[in-house]
Amino acid sequence: MSLKKVAVIMGSDSDWPVVKGCCAQLKAYGIPFEARVMSAHRTPAEAAAFAKSAADEGFGVLIAAAGMAAHLAGALAANTTLPVIGIPVKGGAMDGLDALLATVQMPTGIPVATVAINGAKNAAVLAAQMLALSDERIAGLLKQARSAMQREIEAKNAKIRAEADAL
Repeated sequence: MSLKKVAVIMGSDSDWPVVKGCCAQLKAYGIPFEARVMSAHRTPAEAAAFAKSAADEGFGVLIAAAGMAAHLAGALAANTTLPVIGIPVKGGAMDGLDALLATVQMPTGIPVATVAINGAKNAAVLAAQMLALSDERIAGLLKQARSAMQREIEAKNAKIRAEADAL
């Protein structure tokens, strides 16, 4: 069984500075991905067609980043049974809160897993966790990453404790 790809879709190229972190994280895990710009509002037919054919095209997870109206993740989720992860992008009059609410508030039966505002790296980690259910290599990489995080925190704890003791 070949490794499923991840689609990383952004509503506008202005989302790329945020989305780049997601792509870098996927690359670090060796997960193939395709990054594209599609809009739920300006190219709705293309976005729907992409979502409808994504499973047949070898995708296993769709990640959608959008700001302001942030309808992209929901529009994709409405047209596929693949898992969809939404990245609300900071910006606009509400500084990303509108994007967060639009992404997380989905009707029953059409879920979108939602990460924090600008949480692109976590979107990649969540996609990796989904793919790791059927890929031991990715599961191993995730375990290694968790162990590395634990070691970093332990080192920081030791440093702070030593500095506090020296006061």
